[in-house]
Amino acid sequence: MRRFQPVIASTAFRVARRFGAGAPELIDDLVQDTFLKICSNNCRVLRDFNSQSPDAIFGLMKAVALSVAMDHFRGGLAAKRGGGRVEQPLTDYFAATLEHRESLPEAEREVLLRQIGEHLREVANPDTRERDCQIFWLHYRHGMEARAIAAIPGMGVTQKGVESTILRLRNHLRERLVNGRQRKSEGNPPGTSL
Repeated sequence: MRRFQPVIASTAFRVARRFGAGAPELIDDLVQDTFLKICSNNCRVLRDFNSQSPDAIFGLMKAVALSVAMDHFRGGLAAKRGGGRVEQPLTDYFAATLEHRESLPEAEREVLLRQIGEHLREVANPDTRERDCQIFWLHYRHGMEARAIAAIPGMGVTQKGVESTILRLRNHLRERLVNGRQRKSEGNPPGTSL
């Protein structure tokens, strides 16, 4: 905490200042929320992070702090603009599956994530496979936005590049998962369910 708190606090302060805030209590709350996000899911953000340079961890901390702070202020703005509305559920099979993975039993969730990981490795460009998979998981498993992912030093891709990578991989995966389900249902005898 001693090592990363200044980096996280300065990032939270810069975001808060952009939104016209900056109370020390708010910055402390944002720092604590950032540490909670980093430690959530048994520190998965840290375990999944592949450092490409010694200082890349600082970029990850900045990216997570940026994401947490932006989410905080966007939530406040959304509440002012009708944030209580119920959004329509995602129709995208893959996004809906990932969104509800936490409600799955542990064994089913692990099988689903393993299948997704296998498909990811198959559809990703071999030259950028590791980076593309890391971008995908940072977005879908850790909730990081494209801007925050692009800000990680050593990632070597712009925000538009991150968005394009996520969209391309999601479309490939959706096609594979949906087609796989259709092939399974065509092979099942009538009256049986998936």
